[in-house]
Amino acid sequence: MGSITLNFAILRDLLSSGGVMEVIANSSSSKSKRKSTRKRAFDGQAFLDSAGVARRVVEYRRSQKIYAQGDLAASVMYVQNGGVKLSVVNETGKEAVVAILGPGDFLGEGCLAGQSICMATATTIAPTTVVVIEKDEMIRTLHEEHEFSDRFIAYMVARNIRVEEDLIDQLFNCSEKRLARTLLLLARFGAQGYPQKMLPKVSQEMLAEMIGTTRSRVNFFMNKFRTLGFIQYNNDGLHVDFSLLSVVLHE
Repeated sequence: MGSITLNFAILRDLLSSGGVMEVIANSSSSKSKRKSTRKRAFDGQAFLDSAGVARRVVEYRRSQKIYAQGDLAASVMYVQNGGVKLSVVNETGKEAVVAILGPGDFLGEGCLAGQSICMATATTIAPTTVVVIEKDEMIRTLHEEHEFSDRFIAYMVARNIRVEEDLIDQLFNCSEKRLARTLLLLARFGAQGYPQKMLPKVSQEMLAEMIGTTRSRVNFFMNKFRTLGFIQYNNDGLHVDFSLLSVVLHE
């Protein structure tokens, strides 16, 4: 754990700032026996229920499209459970995965800013349940429920920071570090309320699309990580050990 503390500045830049900073702070606090001041994670689902927001719950199978690139953007969705990948396709048919979302995440929020069509395709990567809120209802809720509005804005700012970090990661880090960071983020390392070590089955092709490399390179590094004990495969999915963080921190 000492190496994590010494490399805090690097870690802050490479991973999601807020969540990882809390993990490190909590670890340091436990050593010094200081009382933790971390607040409980905001339960978006509980708030949507208590605020009486008009919505519908939809369940999807694995590999099912929620919406496609070019579809009308008319609603915001909240992921209750499961996982969703966002991908885009260019004019030549090349596909890139731009985000993986999990429980507690929103998608389709672009419609609130005047986006008339969906800019990406949302596809489930596991059996998934989402709460669908129509655009007008979401706008009403944001105007009338100030606590929810504050939390939603904070969530969107955090998402924007994550996008910037992803871009920096693509520009400056090698594919091995990018893969390690992606696996840790998929395991929601440092996220309040939703940490998990076991991931749904994620193909190496999808990982290659996410980090901008070839499947063969992903296969090479996945085998290396498994040999070093950072990850494990079984019938239920992919197990990520948080010792994988050492790859991200390595100079």
